[in-house]
Amino acid sequence: MRMTQSAGLDLNLLVALDVLLEEQSVQGAARRLHLSEPAMSRTLGRIRRALGDPVLVRAGRRMVPTPRALAVRAEVSAVVERARALFAPAAGTDLATAVRTFTILGHDALAAAHGPALLARAAAEAPGVRLRFLGESHIDAPFLREGTADLEVGVIDTTAPEVHREQLHEDRMLGVARAGHPLLEGELTPRRFAEEAGHLIVSRRGRLHGPVDAALAELGLRRRVVASVGSLPASYFVLRDTDLVGLNTAWGVPLAESLGLVSFAIPLPLPPLTLGMAWHPRHDADPAHAWLRATVRDLMSGSRPD
Repeated sequence: MRMTQSAGLDLNLLVALDVLLEEQSVQGAARRLHLSEPAMSRTLGRIRRALGDPVLVRAGRRMVPTPRALAVRAEVSAVVERARALFAPAAGTDLATAVRTFTILGHDALAAAHGPALLARAAAEAPGVRLRFLGESHIDAPFLREGTADLEVGVIDTTAPEVHREQLHEDRMLGVARAGHPLLEGELTPRRFAEEAGHLIVSRRGRLHGPVDAALAELGLRRRVVASVGSLPASYFVLRDTDLVGLNTAWGVPLAESLGLVSFAIPLPLPPLTLGMAWHPRHDADPAHAWLRATVRDLMSGSRPD
């Protein structure tokens, strides 16, 4: 970052900028920093003059960050976090009084399956922590590097060399259909699985093929893919009211069962799903982030398939 008036640099502007970029709202930032809206607006004006950039611009009823603001967001967040750590007591962060917002990037089924337990842990152990679940995008972007997300959970496919990864466990791919579906009666063979029902795919990129198709092709078989949807929970509602067959994960079984769906083993040699979490190294020494990682680790480990 290049401040235009470095001689009179006010480091409080960094804290304000960090909150403004997180809230993307003058009103929200004012509330977080216990300031009036006019005072927050004046602070934003000072930040704009210091950076030589509008930082936040109005888009309809919302405010959105400029490209310059997005470019410095991770750096600003890292500087503020390091400053907080520097002035924190030697014993570390007191989770009972810590006030933080963490953004977790992952499949939307993650929030549905583990969100309640994670929120309960936060309420009991870190009541000042807010959690923001961010769904996977159809566009690959350096969310961890840019600071858009603090933790990524799920099938980690990022190739950024600086990102830290931790494998949690391996899941398995299952089939799922409504209760009473004809495919659930009798022995399920690869041919029956491929030919006796239409199939629904879950793909954030809208793909109409996947590992199941590759495994079927090895046997000279091909299934009829009728549609794809972008989220696992959405697929459950489609499957509940149709004769389509979909895919599920072992940790998604309770969600499916709550809607009257039945999960079953797929008679194909499918690759396992390696679930893990990833984060940027700037969070390594952050006690609150370490708590988040440990909590997610406990919850995900408790959902291992039998």
